[in-house]
Amino acid sequence: MERKAAVRVNTPPPDPSTRPARLTVGVVGAGRVGPPLAASLRLAGHRPVAVSAVSDASRRRAEELLPDVPVMPPADVLQRADLVLLTVPDDTLPGLVEGLVETGAVRPGQLLVHTSGRYGIGVLAPALRAGALPLALHPVMTFTGSSVDVHRLAGCSFGVTAPEELRLAAEALVIEMGGEPEWIEESARPLYHAALAIGANHLVTLVAESMDLLRTAGVAAPDRMLGPLLGAALDNALRSGDAALTGPVARGDAGTVAAHVTELRRHAPASVAGYLAMARATADRALSHGLLKPELAEDLLDVLAHGAGPGTDGGAR
Repeated sequence: MERKAAVRVNTPPPDPSTRPARLTVGVVGAGRVGPPLAASLRLAGHRPVAVSAVSDASRRRAEELLPDVPVMPPADVLQRADLVLLTVPDDTLPGLVEGLVETGAVRPGQLLVHTSGRYGIGVLAPALRAGALPLALHPVMTFTGSSVDVHRLAGCSFGVTAPEELRLAAEALVIEMGGEPEWIEESARPLYHAALAIGANHLVTLVAESMDLLRTAGVAAPDRMLGPLLGAALDNALRSGDAALTGPVARGDAGTVAAHVTELRRHAPASVAGYLAMARATADRALSHGLLKPELAEDLLDVLAHGAGPGTDGGAR
């Protein structure tokens, strides 16, 4: 059989307009977030040119992640950079933006990027009036301020808020840092950030408290004990949501929950309020999704309302 010659398809080169121009990058606030983001932009071909750092720790981070990049005051950083990362605490951001505008540091056409989860682009309104281009790019990641963070950005979601005309530029910058852009409306930023705080910040508190209680119970290596359990629980929750609920609250084991409260009052009274609050939330979700049988819920909710159950020494009812 005669073979047909293979057809060769010439793939056109990438459209240069889809790739952001190489930018000079400045960082205002060398905390845990700014230097890793600037380092990731450097890997994408952009050029960090200046960073502001006050504390010894921030200077060390800048030296480690942005070697040979000069440290200078914020206003000087803005004078050197086309793209400026404002990576300061949320409560500091509004005053910083106003101060930079008042001193004339903001230049027309300059990209100003903040990384706050709480704020959208509204907080950059003074800079917008001065001609800057505002972007809110919040990496959904916990940062250490070390080179590890640069690698963790691969596949990391970013909460993106920007004017419509800058949306493609914002998304392109996120992709260049290895992230995945997720569009968040301006009005939804506080709720979006609250959701992340519940899931990540509160998780650390819960895990640390669990390890403390296990040590009190005599467990020598609580981290090793919890690792497989919490890993499976997180995986199940992400896959199945409320259907992954297990344990005495979801089963309606009021006696077990009452015993928990009694022991916590005895050994860790500061943990009782948190246990009861989370148990009530768990019970509500289990009831709503049909996991907790209504006939078992009454005794359980009574225990949670009073902080103890029949036959326990958890205190007066």
